[in-house]
Amino acid sequence: MAIKGTAIVTGAGTGIGKSVAQALLEAGWNTVFCGRRKELLDAAVSEAGQKQARALAISCDITNPDQVDHLFEETVKTFGRVDLLFNNAGIAYKSTTIDEIPVDAWDDVLAVNLTGSFLCARAAFRTMRRQNPVGGRIINNGSVSAHAPRPGSVPYTTTKHAITGLTKTLALDGRPFDIACGQIDIGNALTEMAAPMAVGVPQANGTIAAEAVMDVSRVAEAVVYMAGLPLDSNVLFMTVMATKMPYVGRG
Repeated sequence: MAIKGTAIVTGAGTGIGKSVAQALLEAGWNTVFCGRRKELLDAAVSEAGQKQARALAISCDITNPDQVDHLFEETVKTFGRVDLLFNNAGIAYKSTTIDEIPVDAWDDVLAVNLTGSFLCARAAFRTMRRQNPVGGRIINNGSVSAHAPRPGSVPYTTTKHAITGLTKTLALDGRPFDIACGQIDIGNALTEMAAPMAVGVPQANGTIAAEAVMDVSRVAEAVVYMAGLPLDSNVLFMTVMATKMPYVGRG
């Protein structure tokens, strides 16, 4: 199989990141699995069998600029370039009204979801702009919360609206350098983080209700499609969601 390029996936130890990283590896990409916990990254890579030769696990706190720079330096040292960043790592906070959200919790969510995405996009843009041949693709993980919030989700929803601004600006600023940027907005992919949705989560009318979920592999398939486009084409926004989840008509 011909190598399609080199991808970096953040938050690749579990959930959506792990599924996407493994799918990119399967599709022919050199793939860097990035996350805070090295043991989870190593376990995710080990599941790839013989394809492990095209995978690299790098522990990185994406809120730390020096560690993010090291991530990209090590990727280039190993594979020669960076063609794709899936800006995926993110956290949430329990459903809470704004007056009961600790400032520390707000700071933590913004640090990972927004500053971390900025730092990784910054390093990717710098690398892609200067490599030869020039260019690459950045895919940001948004959320349906970038369009319609859940009750009690101020920190998370705020960051996902901001990610949309990051995506649009990078799509514009990347044009002279053949750097494409798109966003995937995901609704109810069944991961450990989203497991409570299948049991019951707060609704806009004040009730608690279970919601439809979808297999996380559907997200991985979508990202692989977005990643595989030539750089003269771009999916600016894609929404992938459980068909019967309460998004259209939410509230």
